[in-house]
Amino acid sequence: MTVLMVTGTGTEVGKTVVTAAVAALARAAGRRVAVLKPAQTGVGPAERGDVDVVAGLVPGVTAVELARYPDPLAPATAAARCGAPAVRAEHVADAVWELLGDHELVLVEGAGGLLVRLNAEGQTLADAAVLLSAPVLVVARPDLGTLNETALTGEALRTRGLHPAGVVVGSWPERPDLAMRCNLTDLPGMGAGPLEGAVPESTGGLDPAGFAEVASRSLAPGLGGTWTVEGLR
Repeated sequence: MTVLMVTGTGTEVGKTVVTAAVAALARAAGRRVAVLKPAQTGVGPAERGDVDVVAGLVPGVTAVELARYPDPLAPATAAARCGAPAVRAEHVADAVWELLGDHELVLVEGAGGLLVRLNAEGQTLADAAVLLSAPVLVVARPDLGTLNETALTGEALRTRGLHPAGVVVGSWPERPDLAMRCNLTDLPGMGAGPLEGAVPESTGGLDPAGFAEVASRSLAPGLGGTWTVEGLR
């Protein structure tokens, strides 16, 4: 795997922390890793964006941001409101190919869900994934409603001929309720691939060493970790 797209079933589901966790495992294995954010919204010029968060949690990664827009909106709308050029799927693909020149893994973190628009033409992260023939990792919520959201995302991937790389629960609570525990069993059947881990909530507040340790326990062997469903029940 040289390119992995990371999308969510919606906003605020833990994509950035999951992206950082995958990067931490790859770095621990000695791989050269880059993290690309095609469009960062809702962040001012001097503020930390998502790639900055990843770089803080995982020293040694290359952090690249293609565009930044101040309003916390979908990239297409945010770009239009501030009169800035919008990102195109072709720009994303070109940036990935350039990064692959001296990195063994490039992680591309989308904005919001899979079909959030990058530009007025309606291009999305899925279009960039098609250009790259890249697998897509889906980050999901743990609670009630996540099964439908995950199924819809999986269906959108498959109809575009994209490979779902699996599902990771982006923020697993310390005290999960019944629906959350049942969702661990049901998520693999939603068409977005196997359940590849669950990252505990507040993991993003750890120092790099602590983060790397939690990442190694929170992701499944397919992503380089040791996670098991039984460990959460």
